[in-house]
Amino acid sequence: MFDRLVRIAALSVPLLIAQPLLAKEVPAKPPAATEAPATAPAPKQPSAGQTAARERQKTCGAEWRGLTDAQKTAQGPKWPQYWSKCNKRLKGGDKA
Repeated sequence: MFDRLVRIAALSVPLLIAQPLLAKEVPAKPPAATEAPATAPAPKQPSAGQTAARERQKTCGAEWRGLTDAQKTAQGPKWPQYWSKCNKRLKGGDKA
């Protein structure tokens, strides 16, 4: 056990001595407060189509939450199927 510690110490001493020589000096940066703040780009406004799609999704979601389990099963047991039918209906694509 003692032999191991001596070997580890003997191998690590040169590394400890060379460490300051190998370390690079980092140039000092001015404090961040003196730098000009970066301006964030303005958020993009949604298009008319995106706004209409969100409104249809909100409307269909409110309808879905208002249905009972039996009604949900009749309409389509899962949200994606119901959303597809409701979206077509609200867009006017379902003329039946």
